[in-house]
Amino acid sequence: MSFYILWGSLEIGLVFSLVALGVFITFRVLNFPDLTVDGSFPLGGAVAATLVSQGHDPFLATAIATVAGAVAGVLTGWLNVSLKIMDLLAGILVMIALYSINLRVMGGPNVPLISEPVVFSFLPGWGPDYIERPLALLALVLVIKLLLDRFFASARGLALRATGANPRMARAQGVDTGSAVLLGMAISNALVALAGALFAQSQGGADISMGIGTIVIGLAAVIVGEGVLPARRIVWTTLAVVLGAVLYRLFVALALNSDVLGLQAQDLNLVTAILVGVALVLPRLLKRRRMPRAGTGPHAGAGTGTGAGTGTAVSSDRRN
Repeated sequence: MSFYILWGSLEIGLVFSLVALGVFITFRVLNFPDLTVDGSFPLGGAVAATLVSQGHDPFLATAIATVAGAVAGVLTGWLNVSLKIMDLLAGILVMIALYSINLRVMGGPNVPLISEPVVFSFLPGWGPDYIERPLALLALVLVIKLLLDRFFASARGLALRATGANPRMARAQGVDTGSAVLLGMAISNALVALAGALFAQSQGGADISMGIGTIVIGLAAVIVGEGVLPARRIVWTTLAVVLGAVLYRLFVALALNSDVLGLQAQDLNLVTAILVGVALVLPRLLKRRRMPRAGTGPHAGAGTGTGAGTGTAVSSDRRN
């Protein structure tokens, strides 16, 4: 794998780390299986690319795309909270609707950004473009990670976490679980749409099919991160999610660019499935291997005798 491909994989991994953080909020924090991300990711790209192609400021376009993703997340949450539609079905309904909305926004299947100024066009230019862009994305991801850590440590963030852990107990403590779900869905899909906007500007355009498999990539990043850096504190967990997204893209690039394996671009989903399977099974195998076998070890026979025998041994030790 060449140096250029390595930095390119790092760039895409940092973009999808925002997707992974969004998926982490819904699946792990809220316990809400949200499939909206397959629609909100291309929604962010479609809104940003359309506005940039019309001559608008790319930073403003990216901000509007982020808000559009938040609206999509709120819509999914509203279907579940207010209309009592099952969470999984609510996400599917919004995802299907967003496909048509994205076509409407772009006015076609794609919007090119070959010669348009994007957010990466305003980098200082002190180094090669393929190095500057990952570093700028790394700074952005770290800022968002720290903001999320601060939010989850606040009263509102703790209420959101309590809603996902035990909604009945959260309601008993006076938490408005409906509002917590709406807030969590808005933050999650806003991050996913932001990733879509950055991805479109990084790759030179938005396409209607760019959201296919986004939820799988996000879940893969979360699972890989939790397997590499298992932690209970939210500070370390968000870091694990970011690392998981980067490692996932590096593993994919290594697999697809390895002459020994002979894989091609169409094998991306196969590589993803294998990586997720390994990440799910490996921690369990390692834990089982670390556990001592019953009946083995230097103290395997301790405590197996009768109470009288134990008392006699203790008495003799005291006499000695």
